[in-house]
Amino acid sequence: MMFPNSKFNHLSSMIGPYGVFEHAKHDRVRHEHGYCVDDVARVLLVVAREQEKSTEVDVLSNISLSFLKEAQCSDGTFMNRRSPTGAFLGSGSNADCWGRAVWSLGNAVAQDSDGFLAQESMGLLATSLNVRSPWPRSMAFATLGAAEVLSVFPTHRAALELVRDAARLLRRPNLNHEWQWPEERLTYANAVLPEAMLAAGAVLADDSLVHETLVQLRWLVATETNGNHLSVTSSKGHRRGSRYEMFDQQPIEVAALCDACARALDLTGSYEWSRAMELAVQWFLGNNDLGEMMFNPLTGGGYDGLTANGPNMNQGAESTLALLSTLQRAQLLEMAP
Repeated sequence: MMFPNSKFNHLSSMIGPYGVFEHAKHDRVRHEHGYCVDDVARVLLVVAREQEKSTEVDVLSNISLSFLKEAQCSDGTFMNRRSPTGAFLGSGSNADCWGRAVWSLGNAVAQDSDGFLAQESMGLLATSLNVRSPWPRSMAFATLGAAEVLSVFPTHRAALELVRDAARLLRRPNLNHEWQWPEERLTYANAVLPEAMLAAGAVLADDSLVHETLVQLRWLVATETNGNHLSVTSSKGHRRGSRYEMFDQQPIEVAALCDACARALDLTGSYEWSRAMELAVQWFLGNNDLGEMMFNPLTGGGYDGLTANGPNMNQGAESTLALLSTLQRAQLLEMAP
Protein backbone atom coordinates (compact mmCIF):
# COMPACT_ATOMS: atom_id res chain seq x y z
CA MET A 1 0.00 0.00 0.00
CA MET A 2 1.29 3.48 -0.92
CA PHE A 3 0.95 6.26 1.65
CA PRO A 4 1.42 10.05 1.32
CA ASN A 5 4.88 11.48 1.89
CA SER A 6 5.56 13.75 4.85
CA LYS A 7 5.24 17.45 4.05
CA PHE A 8 6.79 20.06 6.36
CA ASN A 9 5.31 23.14 4.66
CA HIS A 10 2.76 23.92 7.37
CA LEU A 11 5.10 23.10 10.25
CA SER A 12 7.76 25.38 8.77
CA SER A 13 5.20 28.16 8.46
CA MET A 14 4.72 27.98 12.24
CA ILE A 15 8.37 28.77 13.05
CA GLY A 16 8.91 31.89 15.14
CA PRO A 17 12.10 33.49 16.48
CA TYR A 18 12.53 30.79 19.14
CA GLY A 19 10.84 27.66 17.84
CA VAL A 20 7.57 26.32 16.45
CA PHE A 21 4.51 28.09 17.83
CA GLU A 22 1.97 25.93 19.62
CA HIS A 23 -1.41 26.89 18.14
CA ALA A 24 -3.00 27.88 14.83
CA LYS A 25 -6.41 29.22 13.81
CA HIS A 26 -7.05 27.08 10.78
CA ASP A 27 -3.65 27.37 9.04
CA ARG A 28 -2.65 30.74 10.54
CA VAL A 29 -0.27 30.82 13.48
CA ARG A 30 -1.60 32.18 16.78
CA HIS A 31 1.54 33.95 17.96
CA GLU A 32 -0.14 35.19 21.12
CA HIS A 33 -0.15 31.69 22.64
CA GLY A 34 3.62 31.35 22.43
CA TYR A 35 5.62 28.16 22.58
CA CYS A 36 5.98 25.05 24.75
CA VAL A 37 8.62 22.37 25.26
CA ASP A 38 5.97 19.68 24.74
CA ASP A 39 5.62 20.63 21.08
CA VAL A 40 9.21 21.69 20.42
CA ALA A 41 10.36 18.29 21.70
CA ARG A 42 7.89 16.63 19.34
CA VAL A 43 9.38 18.67 16.49
CA LEU A 44 12.90 17.45 17.28
CA LEU A 45 11.63 13.87 17.54
CA VAL A 46 10.01 13.98 14.11
CA VAL A 47 12.79 15.78 12.25
CA ALA A 48 15.44 13.50 13.77
CA ARG A 49 13.48 10.52 12.44
CA GLU A 50 13.00 12.00 8.99
CA GLN A 51 14.80 10.03 6.29
CA GLU A 52 14.58 12.70 3.62
CA LYS A 53 16.78 15.49 4.95
CA SER A 54 16.23 19.01 3.62
CA THR A 55 16.93 22.62 4.47
CA GLU A 56 13.58 22.98 6.21
CA VAL A 57 14.21 19.85 8.28
CA ASP A 58 17.65 21.17 9.29
CA VAL A 59 16.15 24.52 10.31
CA LEU A 60 13.50 22.81 12.43
CA SER A 61 16.12 20.59 14.02
CA ASN A 62 18.50 23.40 14.94
CA ILE A 63 15.90 25.79 16.30
CA SER A 64 14.29 23.02 18.37
CA LEU A 65 17.59 21.94 19.88
CA SER A 66 18.41 25.55 20.78
CA PHE A 67 14.99 25.91 22.41
CA LEU A 68 15.51 22.82 24.57
CA LYS A 69 18.94 24.05 25.62
CA GLU A 70 17.44 27.32 26.82
CA ALA A 71 14.48 25.61 28.50
CA GLN A 72 16.58 23.15 30.51
CA CYS A 73 17.19 23.94 34.18
CA SER A 74 20.39 23.08 36.03
CA ASP A 75 18.69 20.10 37.71
CA GLY A 76 17.67 18.58 34.36
CA THR A 77 14.00 19.57 34.46
CA PHE A 78 12.48 21.83 31.79
CA MET A 79 10.51 25.05 31.82
CA ASN A 80 7.58 24.25 29.54
CA ARG A 81 5.91 27.53 28.64
CA ARG A 82 7.55 30.36 26.70
CA SER A 83 5.95 33.66 25.77
CA PRO A 84 5.99 35.11 22.24
CA THR A 85 8.75 37.47 23.38
CA GLY A 86 10.97 34.57 24.43
CA ALA A 87 10.55 34.79 28.23
CA PHE A 88 10.09 31.46 29.98
CA LEU A 89 7.07 31.22 32.28
CA GLY A 90 7.16 29.24 35.51
CA SER A 91 9.83 26.96 36.92
CA GLY A 92 11.37 23.67 35.88
CA SER A 93 9.06 20.66 35.69
CA ASN A 94 9.41 16.88 35.64
CA ALA A 95 5.99 16.48 34.00
CA ASP A 96 5.37 15.54 30.37
CA CYS A 97 7.60 18.30 29.02
CA TRP A 98 10.62 16.70 30.72
CA GLY A 99 9.68 13.22 29.49
CA ARG A 100 9.12 14.37 25.92
CA ALA A 101 12.38 16.33 25.93
CA VAL A 102 14.31 13.24 27.04
CA TRP A 103 12.50 11.16 24.40
CA SER A 104 13.38 13.58 21.60
CA LEU A 105 16.98 14.04 22.70
CA GLY A 106 17.50 10.29 23.01
CA ASN A 107 16.03 9.81 19.58
CA ALA A 108 18.37 12.48 18.18
CA VAL A 109 21.32 10.59 19.69
CA ALA A 110 20.22 7.38 17.96
CA GLN A 111 19.28 8.90 14.61
CA ASP A 112 21.99 11.49 13.98
CA SER A 113 24.52 10.23 11.49
CA ASP A 114 26.68 13.37 11.37
CA GLY A 115 27.38 13.55 15.08
CA PHE A 116 26.72 17.20 15.99
CA LEU A 117 23.08 16.75 16.93
CA ALA A 118 23.90 13.59 18.87
CA GLN A 119 26.74 15.26 20.75
CA GLU A 120 24.63 18.27 21.71
CA SER A 121 21.73 16.06 22.74
CA MET A 122 23.95 13.87 24.92
CA GLY A 123 25.16 17.00 26.68
CA LEU A 124 21.60 17.89 27.67
CA LEU A 125 20.79 14.32 28.66
CA ALA A 126 23.71 14.22 31.10
CA THR A 127 21.52 15.84 33.74
CA SER A 128 18.01 15.12 32.47
CA LEU A 129 18.41 11.33 32.57
CA ASN A 130 18.85 11.63 36.35
CA VAL A 131 15.41 13.22 36.86
CA ARG A 132 12.47 11.09 37.95
CA SER A 133 8.75 11.80 37.75
CA PRO A 134 5.77 10.39 39.67
CA TRP A 135 3.60 10.69 36.54
CA PRO A 136 3.41 7.51 34.47
CA ARG A 137 3.27 9.14 31.06
CA SER A 138 6.19 11.43 31.86
CA MET A 139 8.27 8.42 32.85
CA ALA A 140 7.05 6.51 29.78
CA PHE A 141 8.18 9.26 27.40
CA ALA A 142 11.55 9.46 29.14
CA THR A 143 11.93 5.67 28.99
CA LEU A 144 11.65 5.77 25.21
CA GLY A 145 14.45 8.33 25.12
CA ALA A 146 16.64 6.33 27.47
CA ALA A 147 16.09 3.20 25.36
CA GLU A 148 17.27 5.13 22.29
CA VAL A 149 20.45 6.15 24.12
CA LEU A 150 21.03 2.51 25.07
CA SER A 151 20.66 1.44 21.45
CA VAL A 152 23.86 3.41 20.78
CA PHE A 153 25.57 3.16 24.19
CA PRO A 154 24.37 -0.16 25.68
CA THR A 155 26.15 0.32 29.01
CA HIS A 156 25.11 3.93 29.65
CA ARG A 157 24.47 3.85 33.40
CA ALA A 158 22.03 6.77 33.77
CA ALA A 159 19.89 5.59 30.86
CA LEU A 160 19.80 2.03 32.19
CA GLU A 161 18.86 3.17 35.69
CA LEU A 162 16.03 5.29 34.31
CA VAL A 163 14.66 2.30 32.39
CA ARG A 164 14.83 0.11 35.49
CA ASP A 165 13.09 2.72 37.64
CA ALA A 166 10.41 3.22 35.01
CA ALA A 167 9.75 -0.51 34.77
CA ARG A 168 9.15 -0.62 38.52
CA LEU A 169 6.73 2.32 38.31
CA LEU A 170 4.87 1.33 35.16
CA ARG A 171 4.68 -2.44 35.42
CA ARG A 172 1.22 -2.91 36.85
CA PRO A 173 -1.34 -5.69 36.46
CA ASN A 174 -4.51 -5.41 34.45
CA LEU A 175 -7.52 -4.41 36.53
CA ASN A 176 -9.52 -7.45 35.40
CA HIS A 177 -10.14 -9.76 32.45
CA GLU A 178 -12.60 -7.39 30.76
CA TRP A 179 -10.47 -4.27 31.34
CA GLN A 180 -6.97 -5.40 30.43
CA TRP A 181 -5.36 -2.12 31.34
CA PRO A 182 -3.51 -0.92 34.47
CA GLU A 183 -5.52 2.30 34.92
CA GLU A 184 -9.18 2.91 35.72
CA ARG A 185 -9.43 5.38 32.86
CA LEU A 186 -8.03 5.84 29.36
CA THR A 187 -6.88 9.43 28.95
CA TYR A 188 -4.35 10.72 26.40
CA ALA A 189 -1.45 9.17 24.48
CA ASN A 190 -2.48 5.91 26.10
CA ALA A 191 -0.30 3.68 23.96
CA VAL A 192 2.90 5.32 25.23
CA LEU A 193 2.53 3.22 28.40
CA PRO A 194 2.78 -0.16 26.64
CA GLU A 195 5.34 1.19 24.19
CA ALA A 196 7.61 2.22 27.07
CA MET A 197 7.20 -1.19 28.70
CA LEU A 198 8.02 -2.96 25.44
CA ALA A 199 11.16 -0.83 25.20
CA ALA A 200 12.04 -1.61 28.82
CA GLY A 201 11.39 -5.31 28.33
CA ALA A 202 13.74 -5.38 25.36
CA VAL A 203 16.47 -3.43 27.20
CA LEU A 204 16.20 -5.58 30.32
CA ALA A 205 15.79 -8.84 28.37
CA ASP A 206 12.57 -9.46 30.32
CA ASP A 207 10.43 -11.68 28.10
CA SER A 208 7.61 -11.86 30.65
CA LEU A 209 7.33 -8.07 30.67
CA VAL A 210 7.15 -8.01 26.89
CA HIS A 211 4.45 -10.70 26.90
CA GLU A 212 2.35 -8.91 29.56
CA THR A 213 2.64 -5.64 27.65
CA LEU A 214 1.63 -7.13 24.32
CA VAL A 215 -1.59 -8.30 25.99
CA GLN A 216 -2.32 -4.73 27.12
CA LEU A 217 -1.48 -3.23 23.73
CA ARG A 218 -3.62 -5.80 21.95
CA TRP A 219 -6.54 -4.91 24.24
CA LEU A 220 -6.04 -1.18 23.59
CA VAL A 221 -6.02 -1.67 19.81
CA ALA A 222 -9.24 -3.71 20.05
CA THR A 223 -10.85 -1.11 22.33
CA GLU A 224 -9.96 1.71 19.94
CA THR A 225 -11.12 -0.12 16.81
CA ASN A 226 -14.64 0.10 15.42
CA GLY A 227 -15.21 -2.42 12.63
CA ASN A 228 -12.56 -1.78 9.98
CA HIS A 229 -11.28 1.54 11.31
CA LEU A 230 -9.87 3.19 14.40
CA SER A 231 -12.17 5.02 16.78
CA VAL A 232 -9.67 6.25 19.34
CA THR A 233 -10.21 7.52 22.87
CA SER A 234 -11.74 11.00 22.83
CA SER A 235 -10.51 14.08 24.66
CA LYS A 236 -13.11 13.22 27.35
CA GLY A 237 -11.32 9.97 28.11
CA HIS A 238 -12.99 6.66 28.86
CA ARG A 239 -13.53 5.24 32.33
CA ARG A 240 -13.96 1.54 33.00
CA GLY A 241 -17.65 0.61 32.91
CA SER A 242 -18.78 3.90 31.32
CA ARG A 243 -20.22 4.56 27.87
CA TYR A 244 -17.58 5.05 25.18
CA GLU A 245 -17.60 8.69 24.00
CA MET A 246 -16.87 8.79 20.29
CA PHE A 247 -15.83 12.47 19.93
CA ASP A 248 -13.58 14.50 20.05
CA GLN A 249 -10.90 12.10 18.83
CA GLN A 250 -7.33 13.37 19.09
CA PRO A 251 -4.55 12.82 16.53
CA ILE A 252 -2.01 12.36 19.35
CA GLU A 253 -3.83 9.17 20.33
CA VAL A 254 -3.54 7.79 16.80
CA ALA A 255 0.16 8.64 16.59
CA ALA A 256 0.91 7.06 19.98
CA LEU A 257 -0.91 3.88 18.97
CA CYS A 258 1.02 3.74 15.69
CA ASP A 259 4.34 4.18 17.50
CA ALA A 260 3.55 1.42 19.99
CA CYS A 261 2.47 -0.97 17.26
CA ALA A 262 5.63 -0.19 15.29
CA ARG A 263 7.68 -1.26 18.32
CA ALA A 264 5.56 -4.38 18.76
CA LEU A 265 6.06 -5.21 15.08
CA ASP A 266 9.81 -4.79 15.45
CA LEU A 267 9.85 -7.14 18.45
CA THR A 268 7.49 -9.81 17.11
CA GLY A 269 7.24 -9.48 13.33
CA SER A 270 3.53 -10.25 13.67
CA TYR A 271 1.09 -9.05 11.01
CA GLU A 272 -1.44 -7.88 13.61
CA TRP A 273 0.80 -4.93 14.45
CA SER A 274 1.42 -3.88 10.85
CA ARG A 275 -2.34 -4.01 10.29
CA ALA A 276 -2.90 -1.72 13.30
CA MET A 277 -0.29 0.69 11.91
CA GLU A 278 -2.13 0.75 8.58
CA LEU A 279 -5.35 1.62 10.40
CA ALA A 280 -3.58 4.52 12.12
CA VAL A 281 -2.43 5.97 8.80
CA GLN A 282 -5.85 5.38 7.27
CA TRP A 283 -7.50 7.29 10.14
CA PHE A 284 -5.81 10.43 8.83
CA LEU A 285 -6.72 9.52 5.24
CA GLY A 286 -10.44 9.33 6.05
CA ASN A 287 -10.99 5.78 7.29
CA ASN A 288 -12.52 6.95 10.56
CA ASP A 289 -15.94 7.29 12.18
CA LEU A 290 -17.02 10.12 9.85
CA GLY A 291 -15.06 9.27 6.71
CA GLU A 292 -13.25 12.62 6.89
CA MET A 293 -9.71 13.45 5.80
CA MET A 294 -7.79 14.66 8.85
CA PHE A 295 -5.10 16.78 7.23
CA ASN A 296 -4.40 19.19 4.40
CA PRO A 297 -2.58 17.12 1.77
CA LEU A 298 -1.14 20.22 0.09
CA THR A 299 0.67 21.58 3.15
CA GLY A 300 0.91 18.70 5.62
CA GLY A 301 -1.12 20.54 8.26
CA GLY A 302 -2.89 18.12 10.61
CA TYR A 303 -6.40 18.94 11.84
CA ASP A 304 -6.76 19.31 15.60
CA GLY A 305 -9.41 16.65 16.18
CA LEU A 306 -12.35 14.69 14.83
CA THR A 307 -15.52 16.19 16.28
CA ALA A 308 -19.14 15.11 15.91
CA ASN A 309 -19.47 17.78 13.21
CA GLY A 310 -16.33 16.85 11.31
CA PRO A 311 -12.68 17.85 11.55
CA ASN A 312 -11.58 20.70 13.79
CA MET A 313 -9.91 22.71 11.03
CA ASN A 314 -7.33 24.32 13.31
CA GLN A 315 -3.88 22.99 12.50
CA GLY A 316 -1.77 23.27 15.65
CA ALA A 317 1.70 21.89 16.15
CA GLU A 318 0.64 18.83 18.18
CA SER A 319 -1.79 17.56 15.53
CA THR A 320 0.50 18.33 12.63
CA LEU A 321 3.34 16.46 14.33
CA ALA A 322 1.04 13.52 15.10
CA LEU A 323 0.30 13.31 11.38
CA LEU A 324 3.96 13.54 10.39
CA SER A 325 4.98 10.92 12.94
CA THR A 326 2.32 8.51 11.68
CA LEU A 327 3.30 9.02 8.05
CA GLN A 328 6.91 8.30 8.99
CA ARG A 329 5.80 5.01 10.48
CA ALA A 330 3.95 4.29 7.24
CA GLN A 331 7.28 4.43 5.42
CA LEU A 332 8.40 1.47 7.53
CA LEU A 333 5.43 -0.51 6.22
CA GLU A 334 6.28 0.34 2.63
CA MET A 335 9.86 -0.83 3.11
CA ALA A 336 8.80 -4.09 4.76
CA PRO A 337 9.20 -7.26 2.65
